[in-house]
Amino acid sequence: MALDTANARPGGTGSIAAIHRYPVKSLTAERLERAVLAPGAAMPGDRRFALLRPGAPFDPLAPAWLPKRHCFALVKEERLAQLAARFDAGTGMLTIERDGRPVARGDATSPVGRGLLEQFFQAFLALPPGAKPRLAESADAPFADQDLPLLSILNLASVRDLERVARAPVDPLRFRANLHLDGLPPWAEHGWIDRVLEIGAARLTVIERIGRCAAIDVVPSGSPGAGARDLALPRLLSQAFGHCDMGVFAKVSVGGEIAAGAAVAVQ
Repeated sequence: MALDTANARPGGTGSIAAIHRYPVKSLTAERLERAVLAPGAAMPGDRRFALLRPGAPFDPLAPAWLPKRHCFALVKEERLAQLAARFDAGTGMLTIERDGRPVARGDATSPVGRGLLEQFFQAFLALPPGAKPRLAESADAPFADQDLPLLSILNLASVRDLERVARAPVDPLRFRANLHLDGLPPWAEHGWIDRVLEIGAARLTVIERIGRCAAIDVVPSGSPGAGARDLALPRLLSQAFGHCDMGVFAKVSVGGEIAAGAAVAVQ
């Protein structure tokens, strides 16, 4: 029987199990040991780049958020999950990895470097000549699925409860969250709306649950079968728990440094 989420305890104290950012939208995460959060901003470097479809209305001189329909994304291009990205903000170098090995590298902040990376992605996705992707950069308005600069937070206990009903392992990286939390009751995050998470000096205000789409069916890089669809997780969530939500969005209300292993108190 699925856990009754209505009775999950809203408070508690846990810890940060992992910190992630996604330098390129739809590629697998880059793990961080620590990050400095700024009020009203997303995770630094998160979704800074995206692969835009031909004709996407993007002005590099005035970067702005775009809906994901303008991007090559996991919903349609699940093969992208085979790739992970590493970005060095100091040099502008973007390294693309497959199975832990570099397969492409270029200065993503320069036209020449972007061109080299675009050629790689066009070949990797087997796109025709007229469908070359455009590697776009937007540091201040990340290419997240929502137009607000938020952090996504995943409760690992909820993932384990989903594994229980799926009767199969579920890699938390499927959910593409910035923070993985542990040591909390399963589904407790559904009681956190309008509550504050204290992490050292930082304060995160939870604003809503994250509804999930078919992108979470795609196996992420580093797992067997990466880039394939397997578990039909939105349907399983709906059948077992009566919703398609996994994780919550939060805004940074007070900035500060966070680190893996840090305590998280729910107020």
